[in-house]
Amino acid sequence: MTHHIVVLGAGYAGLVAAKLAARQKGTRVTLVNRRDHFVERVRLHQLVTGQRLRDLPLADLLAGTGVELVVDTVTGIDADTRTVRPAHAPEIGYDTLVYALGSQADLSPVPGAAEHAHTVATLDQAERLRTRLRDGGTAVVVGGGLTGIETAAELAECLPEVKVRLVTEGALGGALSRRAQRHLNAAFGRLAVEVREHARVAGVHDDHVTLEGGERLGADVTIWTTGFRVPELARQAGFSVDDDGRMLVDPTLRSVSHREVYGIGDAAAVRTADGVELRMACATALPVAQQAVRAITARLAGRTPDPVRFRYANQCVSLGRRDGLIQFVRGDDSPVEMVLTGRTAVAYKEAIVRGTVMALRHPWMPTRMPGR
Repeated sequence: MTHHIVVLGAGYAGLVAAKLAARQKGTRVTLVNRRDHFVERVRLHQLVTGQRLRDLPLADLLAGTGVELVVDTVTGIDADTRTVRPAHAPEIGYDTLVYALGSQADLSPVPGAAEHAHTVATLDQAERLRTRLRDGGTAVVVGGGLTGIETAAELAECLPEVKVRLVTEGALGGALSRRAQRHLNAAFGRLAVEVREHARVAGVHDDHVTLEGGERLGADVTIWTTGFRVPELARQAGFSVDDDGRMLVDPTLRSVSHREVYGIGDAAAVRTADGVELRMACATALPVAQQAVRAITARLAGRTPDPVRFRYANQCVSLGRRDGLIQFVRGDDSPVEMVLTGRTAVAYKEAIVRGTVMALRHPWMPTRMPGR
């Protein structure tokens, strides 16, 4: 009997999982995604400045795989009947569900952010921000994580008519090594990005942001890059989730509450067998998707899958098109002092990003299946 695997979400994790699952004997795969193109989310800060991104239709990426693509928005999951409810297409039944719906910016914690702030978390939001920035003015980037750093640098280099400020609750690049922080500060100085460290935004308005303590910073446009939220579908379906709504999964990526469901990507709280929580990142999505399919295939064959094994290697940060920063890290993602900078870092990151798209086109999985 054919085993029907339904994958929700065609981001980095979902697309790889669908294509790998379709290669397994005795399976039929349906992939549900709300748009018909793959979005290179790691390049959306480039799109904001007017750069063109590659056109990646899902139909082309799935050609010859046997994966059935349903372009629609998922409105609900019935765990009892094992069905998915798209907004417009008929209900879809599943034997195994792979939940890979990703994340989006969370604008809820600060008053005014939802009404007045822009984000670079989705294609639609990035396109709206690109249009808004054509008028120039002052842009305040809220958040000193990697997304905020990349966005601020890209704006400052590519849109000289825009004055860029970055506001961060901690130190700029506080999670990076001291050597990396020195390079980052030098790069922002060269790009004339004004940085406000150890400052918390308390309110967002149409022409300024308010900091805790009452100080106002002028902002023709506010760009929110701190905090992410995941869809409520897992919670609504009765799957076990954490306080942020991410699906709770065991070390083989299977839902702790529903044996026929697997969670991967940003929408799942993934931990290795030794307790290390994996961060939301493209670098995490692809190998975790691979391991989820290995676990599904092992169980279908009557074997016990191995737990997730994962070690980080680096964090790649673009600082415009002519500079970059590669922070090498330990397996638990903590930084070491070794870094690459400048054009070497630019080439390094570009190779990884292009290689990621190649992996989406031709995903692979080791022939040795886990089990004992």
